[in-house]
Amino acid sequence: MKINISGHHVDVTDSIKEHLEEKFAKIATHFPTLISLDIIISKEHGEFDVEISTNYEGTSIAAKGNDYVMYPAIASAAKKLETVLKHRKGQLKADLHEKPDLTEPETDYETDEEKEQEMNLN
Repeated sequence: MKINISGHHVDVTDSIKEHLEEKFAKIATHFPTLISLDIIISKEHGEFDVEISTNYEGTSIAAKGNDYVMYPAIASAAKKLETVLKHRKGQLKADLHEKPDLTEPETDYETDEEKEQEMNLN
């Protein structure tokens, strides 16, 4: 899986890159069709914002995390991304199963009045 990292008012160092690769290695094994992640780390007003976006099975998925410390912000965004990916994977698996067709039970009654008369509901 390819990880594209960019920083806005943040220097993206090698240690940050390593941390992100370790963090998303588990996600890469659970979702092998995931090709790439786009990660933007920004800092505004003393708070770190981490935005992660990707495409998974034809759907655009994004997650965002923020904190006053960068690493918990990354962890928060990663957890949200994993949750959204699991939800999407569940939707795709559910669509594989055939849904039974709902049919009306066969009755001998042509109208509701005939049914009521036989049941003696008068």
